Amino acid sequence: MTQPDPLHPALHPANDTAVPPVDSFRSRDFLLAHVEDTLRFYAPNVLDPSGGFFHFFRDDGLVYDKTTRHLVSSCRYVFNYAMAYRQFGDPQHLEYARHGLRFLREAHWDAQHEGYDWELEWHDGKKHTLDATRHCYGLAFVLLAYSHAAMAGIEEAKPMIGATFELMEHRFWDAAAGLYADEASPDWRVSSYRGQNANMHTTEALLAAHEATGHLVYLDRAERVASNITLRQAKLSQGLVWEHFHADWSVDWHYNEEDSSNIFRPWGFQPGHQTEWAKLLLILERFRPLPWLLPRAIELFDAAMTHAWDEDHGGLYYGFGPDGTVCDHDKYFWVQAETFATAALLGKRTGNERFWDWYDEIWRYSWAHFVDHKYGAWYRILTCDNRKYSDEKSPAGKTDYHTMGACYEVLAHALPDGAQATAATAAASNSAEKTK
Repeated sequence: MTQPDPLHPALHPANDTAVPPVDSFRSRDFLLAHVEDTLRFYAPNVLDPSGGFFHFFRDDGLVYDKTTRHLVSSCRYVFNYAMAYRQFGDPQHLEYARHGLRFLREAHWDAQHEGYDWELEWHDGKKHTLDATRHCYGLAFVLLAYSHAAMAGIEEAKPMIGATFELMEHRFWDAAAGLYADEASPDWRVSSYRGQNANMHTTEALLAAHEATGHLVYLDRAERVASNITLRQAKLSQGLVWEHFHADWSVDWHYNEEDSSNIFRPWGFQPGHQTEWAKLLLILERFRPLPWLLPRAIELFDAAMTHAWDEDHGGLYYGFGPDGTVCDHDKYFWVQAETFATAALLGKRTGNERFWDWYDEIWRYSWAHFVDHKYGAWYRILTCDNRKYSDEKSPAGKTDYHTMGACYEVLAHALPDGAQATAATAAASNSAEKTK
């Protein structure tokens, strides 16, 4: 039995309701139902008719901040509803995606400085810019939003793919390093900080841009960035992906050393970023089957599971240091989601059941502790022993893009179809029965 934590006496177990049984986490029906359930959590209150969407939700779905708008959430909602339309065909989801695109162009876009504002105050259809810092991370999600909107059939999104890529090229591309810079002032003075996170999500967006357009320039750039981060830069940091670098792309081992839980720039190796990169390498391999991609994906995945899986309470920790010790014991929703998606892709790609075993194990843990079976969607952060810090389920940046995106990835690229899926589900169910 878990003992009370004297440092956090008010914390409660994340799930105080019964956890419904699941026959197989490898079932298409299960994954589709879970995505629909997550969409239902947001549906009653997410749309702001005056522009965009609300970004802050408590556990029960009530909005607790109606005015703050974050660029990352604004983009991720477009992804969510574009993907939902492609999967389920509900025309309301398509209209929501268009609604989100309008907000990107009419509210976040700063025409004077030709950049997207990071954070806004939005009240009665009028904006006040709270933070106009230019982030490559933010532009990556702008590119992702336009790419997925285009794949959903929204014609006005298509020219914005090229325009956004050119903006990133002009403002952030470091040709000598073959990587993107990270941050600039509102008038585009680039800072000396360099980070892998912006490059990782830019790779994700470039792959989507290639899928949406067929243009090789995006695929070529995705390959170059992926290689430079996961091979060249990783050689400087024990073969794993480190987060922070100096302007010359030498490793900065001390950046945010006292802030291992920073939302965008945490110190330490991020298990979730090792597995997220592994996922991106496997996606890249679909378009360009280079021999190094699969072995590198396996190495990154295995390193994350070796260093970060909690044998006592389940789930993956948030971070570990260069000496291999855990530096942040909390459990984050997105780490679990990205890792189960990668496990499934590796299982499908290699035929090795050990990856599927990890997929099932991560889902069992997440289903028991992260998924809210009363109101829907996932809790954001849990303690090491799986208790909630607050009832703020979905603040800015979350939107459950990671969880639904992981489900879509498994559905599209890891599960067999038709009779094969039925047989695989039955086999997994029988295997589970034998281990009870």
